[in-house]
Amino acid sequence: MKKIVIDPITRIEGHLRAEVEIDENNIIQEAYISGQLFRGIEIIMKNHDPRDAGLLAGRICGVCTNSHFRAAISSVEDAYSINLPKNGEIIRDLMSLALFLQDHVVHFYHLHLLDFVDVTKALEADPKLTSKIGHKYSLRPYANSHAHYIGIKEKLQKFVKAGKLGLFSNGYWGHKAYKLTAEENLLLLSHYLEALKFQTNISRAIAIFGGKTPHPQSIVVGGITSVADMLNPQRLNDFIFILKDAKDFIDRAYLPDVKLLTCAYKDEIKAGLGKANGNFLSVGGYQFDEENNLFEEGVIYGHDFENVEVFDESKIRENIERAWYDGDNICYTDLNEDGTLKTAHKDDKYSWIKSPKYDGKMMECGPLARVLISYQRGNRFIKPFVDEFITECELELTDLSTTIGRNAARAIESAYISEYIFKFINRLVENIKYYDIDTWSRYQFEELTKDTKGRAFFEVPRGVLSHFVKIEEQKITHYQVIAPTTWNAAPKDLQGQRGAYEEALIGIKLEDPSKPLEVLRVLHSFDPCIACAVHIIDARGKELGEYKIHTSC
Repeated sequence: MKKIVIDPITRIEGHLRAEVEIDENNIIQEAYISGQLFRGIEIIMKNHDPRDAGLLAGRICGVCTNSHFRAAISSVEDAYSINLPKNGEIIRDLMSLALFLQDHVVHFYHLHLLDFVDVTKALEADPKLTSKIGHKYSLRPYANSHAHYIGIKEKLQKFVKAGKLGLFSNGYWGHKAYKLTAEENLLLLSHYLEALKFQTNISRAIAIFGGKTPHPQSIVVGGITSVADMLNPQRLNDFIFILKDAKDFIDRAYLPDVKLLTCAYKDEIKAGLGKANGNFLSVGGYQFDEENNLFEEGVIYGHDFENVEVFDESKIRENIERAWYDGDNICYTDLNEDGTLKTAHKDDKYSWIKSPKYDGKMMECGPLARVLISYQRGNRFIKPFVDEFITECELELTDLSTTIGRNAARAIESAYISEYIFKFINRLVENIKYYDIDTWSRYQFEELTKDTKGRAFFEVPRGVLSHFVKIEEQKITHYQVIAPTTWNAAPKDLQGQRGAYEEALIGIKLEDPSKPLEVLRVLHSFDPCIACAVHIIDARGKELGEYKIHTSC
């Protein structure tokens, strides 16, 4: 066996390390995924006022700030049994759903696409033929003109003539695993650049109700403070206008581009490349009328799509068997002399990430889980989006459980959200129309129960997010977060069960072990979000500890 080490894995949030063992045919036989930096935000939360939970938890991540902010506040509201006004819930949902769209588009184009697009090959493309290909996947392809593609080629050529590719440098260009034609590369690359504008605009939409983004300020225990923006017709129109533009990009660029990618890599999809253990988890949510949610809750085991069980939060357990923890203490284990992780024994610890399990099973969460479970639970609103995609691309439902399939699930979900987010806006407008302008439940904090506990479960862009809080004497005494990447990037347990990242890598063949592009494709398909710093400080400036990270190219 030969060991390949990738450290750090880039185009993600945080610091992730992958070690894979390949046989003589370059096929991955074993994988070890390691979160390399410690997140101590739960420790910082202790002894703080519960009303500050969102402001602190929102700093867990610079990408998912709104998700953690909302989950923290909701866990406190659950602890005190505080009910939100309808408008407060709707505005929170609007911010969250806009974040879904931002996150999915940014992930596909700016974090994952270069695993499939050979930038240098785009220079060989025929602009006229590129325009024709655009019409193959969309009736009205986005920014699809001869002149547009000429301009993209000229911009790229300037990078090359300058002797550098700028943001496109250090890629595995020319790798055998790239399959797209020169024209397909140029088409996708042009939308990569257009998606930069999309990212800016959708962020403005989130900031309309959040005050700013990242790290919104408008979510408070009991509701929302952005009532002035809700009542301002211009601000509402701005939000609607941005979301209409977002839907246009998703329908005419993002979804067709993923269809293109799916058709180009159909042989890998049918071969099941990137398939994990088939255990899927969703907690559902986002109610848009009296009877219907955007997503359904449920659990699937072993790709048995016909049997979707009801989600039961009491079946969740978080394990530290292979993580660098010993009870409540940190026990970082050094690396081997050659810089590799200590994985010789089945009980070696090799990651800061814990191993949450549901009913004793490792689970996968995220867009794929949401789409599969919602579809199988009979969600009649998402069904047409799924059926259209798999019919046009000549797939079966199980084909989505692959590397490319995870991208397909994100695109399907984005098209679905961008369609139904306007139902949430309409509910808000109707409430205002009939003089319902409440956004916050008034309460007297001093009169609330001093000792209590609460929790919150949400579907967020990368999957299931849960926050748990324990409060004594109206101070936080214990706080716990299980984020989507905690589920997906979990290290093995003592029985050898792999987390979704590791399981999805088994059986992948590397065309060139010195350029492990295939490993990056699998891991990027989950959209990893690892904590990006050590969140332990001392306000007096005292040094609490020193950490040395060994890296290997």
